[in-house]
Amino acid sequence: MRVTEKKLADGVIKLECEATAIEVNNALKEAGEAFAMSMGVRPMPGKSIEQLCQEQLGISDLDKIVETNAIEVLVPRALDRRNLVPAFPPKATPSVKFERGKKFSFTLNVTVKPTYELTSYEPVEITVAPFVFDESPINQQLEEIAKNSVTYVATDAKPLTAGDACSIAMKCFDDGEEIKALTCEDRTYIMGRGYMPAGFDEELLGMEPGQTKEFTFEAPLGTENGEVVNKPISCTVTVKEVQKEVVPIIDDAWVKANMPMFASKEALVADMRRVFEAQQRENYEGYVQQMAVGALTRRFEGRIADEIYEATRDHLMNNLRMELQQAGMTWEQFVEGNGGEQQFGMMLMMQTREVLVQGFCLDAVYRHERMTLTDKDLEDACYGMNPQGNPKAMREDLEASGRGFALRETAERLKAARFVAANAKITVAETPGAPASAAEAAEAPAAEKPAEEAKADEN
Repeated sequence: MRVTEKKLADGVIKLECEATAIEVNNALKEAGEAFAMSMGVRPMPGKSIEQLCQEQLGISDLDKIVETNAIEVLVPRALDRRNLVPAFPPKATPSVKFERGKKFSFTLNVTVKPTYELTSYEPVEITVAPFVFDESPINQQLEEIAKNSVTYVATDAKPLTAGDACSIAMKCFDDGEEIKALTCEDRTYIMGRGYMPAGFDEELLGMEPGQTKEFTFEAPLGTENGEVVNKPISCTVTVKEVQKEVVPIIDDAWVKANMPMFASKEALVADMRRVFEAQQRENYEGYVQQMAVGALTRRFEGRIADEIYEATRDHLMNNLRMELQQAGMTWEQFVEGNGGEQQFGMMLMMQTREVLVQGFCLDAVYRHERMTLTDKDLEDACYGMNPQGNPKAMREDLEASGRGFALRETAERLKAARFVAANAKITVAETPGAPASAAEAAEAPAAEKPAEEAKADEN
């Protein structure tokens, strides 16, 4: 992509950009795949995204549907070309029609992220709650191990009812051909768990140990035009015994028999403690870091432009709307549950300012201390954004998609936040509940946490 820049007034830079035909096609592909995934389009071997959207959604011109998103794919690439970090994502103004297989020209008016200074760069002073290890996850995991290790033993004979467990022998046939996967001589079957179609369970109701029954039920074993269809399955079932669930006691004997890598229950618990304590200490360090950065924000001075406020507020609202949609809650329900429009509006305004001020303060520390980034810093930032992901792969994806500038900013702020926490003068409170617990900090809204993640999400 060819990008030239021209400085305008008030820290605005105008970029004139020209994407190649290949870049246009790649942007359409990326936007099309994202759209198809969001619409639940099922992939099928040998068929393109365009074909699948035509067949499954009735969309004949996918390019037109995703044009706006495809243009947005090109925007961060233009910014990265000039190594510009915007205060908020700029909107592209097309100079020509956007078409597959053709060059595309557009302009961007970029409000460059402003710089601010702090009233002091001396170490901050904070009071934090002491670290207290929470034992409850160990007990919860032991309970889960027991629940997942239940056995079934014979109990008093009676007619089968919903929810009963039983031992059965069965043979199933599809058009006279035995279904090997469903044939067994002795298998524990629990009624109502959905292991077999509802029609199968209905036939078992009322059967008693020693009774054999032949019947037919419907099962989803075939497809037509990509849709799953039911087929009649004939079977012979013998109920051998009624069973009851036995939840094991996790003691030394059970551990030695089922988890031989541990010599005793005590060894198992010690390993759990090691893992959970490492996790809780990581959360505690994040809490201390958050407290330190919070103290740092009191040294911020300067005025943040209204347009930066508004863009950041809109970004936070859009993220929240998506989270609510995934949780099955309406925007109106959430606002009402948070005190109504006026109170929620004030809360959102405070969170917006906190996100911005934290970010600008960390930028100031990074500049003042003349820090530089290493590969590890960049990968740490990726890990912070997605602890379950592969940091190296995520870095490659961000840089390949033109979001390297956002990753660098996130890494810079994370490094500055760690520096602030590491050099802070820390007083540990005598009681765990003062001034705030690590658990409360871990559950704080995203907008209230250190802002190193905000810009990468925003872009």
